[in-house]
Amino acid sequence: MASTSAEIIAFLLTISGWVLVSSTLPTDYWKVSTIDGTVITTATFWANLWKTCVTDSTGVSNCKDFPSMLALDGYIQACRGLMISAVCLGFFGAVFGLVGMKCTKVGGSDQTKAKIACLAGLIFILSGLCSMTSCSLYANRITSEFFDPSFVAQKYELGAALFIGWAGASLCIIGGSIFCFSIAETSNSPRRGYAYNGAASVMSSRTKVHNSVPDKTPPKHFDKNAYV
Repeated sequence: MASTSAEIIAFLLTISGWVLVSSTLPTDYWKVSTIDGTVITTATFWANLWKTCVTDSTGVSNCKDFPSMLALDGYIQACRGLMISAVCLGFFGAVFGLVGMKCTKVGGSDQTKAKIACLAGLIFILSGLCSMTSCSLYANRITSEFFDPSFVAQKYELGAALFIGWAGASLCIIGGSIFCFSIAETSNSPRRGYAYNGAASVMSSRTKVHNSVPDKTPPKHFDKNAYV
């Protein structure tokens, strides 16, 4: 019962993390222009993995998609690939996790379902690591440019999408770890043992039956001359 509850909690955690990771991919605010040292702000610049935008003081936004994928910086291409991999891995992890849970009717025996649940946990952990790496790589580029005194272009700060991605990755890793521990709980569960009595028990039962039958042979009486 405890293992089933743990698997349900792990499934809810991983699904929640996968939803957060998936929502991070199209989110606009991966980085937002900083207002540090600025007295008057007339426009706000922000960007994500697919476009860069500017919003003026009246609230009107003008966006421009990245013109070429091959002309992008290497870190943006890497972040795109990692985030897409995290979403795909999370989908397959959800399928395997649903099949491997003990409360479902598919998947075979308990040991087989435990192995499938462990596989789902590994997939979710890998998905969380991909998302964590992508967000950390993007954040590292922002912070390195922000604290670089020789960088004279527009500086940015961390956007809300990065924090959502970190939260989703953490949930995927935690839930995947709980899924992996389910196979250890299944292997440690007690098993019923059946003793084989064999032919010796059959012989002993026959001996008991033979001993339980009373001897009805009449006693023999001998004459006195029989002893002479």
